[in-house]
Amino acid sequence: MSQFDALNALKTFRPSNRQADQLRKVTLETGVTRYAEGSCLITVGHTKVLATASVEQGVPPFLKGKGQGWVTAEYGMLPRSTHTRSRREAAAGKQSGRTQEIQRLIGRSLRAVVDLKALGERQITLDCDVIQADGGTRCASITAAWVALSLACDKLLEQKLISASPIIDQVAAVSCGVFENVPVLDLDYDEDSTAETDSNFVLTGSGHIVEIQATGEKRGFSRDEFNTLFDLATQGATELFALQREAAGK
Repeated sequence: MSQFDALNALKTFRPSNRQADQLRKVTLETGVTRYAEGSCLITVGHTKVLATASVEQGVPPFLKGKGQGWVTAEYGMLPRSTHTRSRREAAAGKQSGRTQEIQRLIGRSLRAVVDLKALGERQITLDCDVIQADGGTRCASITAAWVALSLACDKLLEQKLISASPIIDQVAAVSCGVFENVPVLDLDYDEDSTAETDSNFVLTGSGHIVEIQATGEKRGFSRDEFNTLFDLATQGATELFALQREAAGK
């Protein structure tokens, strides 16, 4: 019996009735906006995020004359993406610390798999807008943003603005956690709000780690629990990579 079979035998009931190692249903729809060079609407259970990639000539001042491009991201939640309406951050005049942290994470994750010199002196901005939130919005944003970025780079290739794709690997993200003392894959809101441990894994298609965020929410967690979470994340990311390739036509 594998460790995942053992987990499922131990705990088969989750609020969503999923197995411990089961992702929510994931769909990736491309070409959903008319003007962006690349776009992807990801649905993960009840979570929905629209990622668009916009290509601009020129780079930030700190990169001028260095012969390389830049990939950055912006993230936001629509006012009624949650149970109650949240005020737009633009109306408040500033972004929350959470928003800034998440969009920096998205940008770092995408730059980890891009050859910025091959991009030339141009910037690609990934806008990730949460339409509906039910847990895992940062992970869904990263996964969808890679597809949007890939499509945008394909367009640059078609227009002969670059000679080779700057994308050197895939990147996707998935959450895991310890829920009712059992490690599980892909937390939805009901689990995330009560989990003992919460973590986000950003992984590449070649098996490298970009970032791991892991927090003991109600208690500390053991090395064995972390190793199981990592294994679950690797399994989940492998499924996401396949869906990304299919969506991007790779």
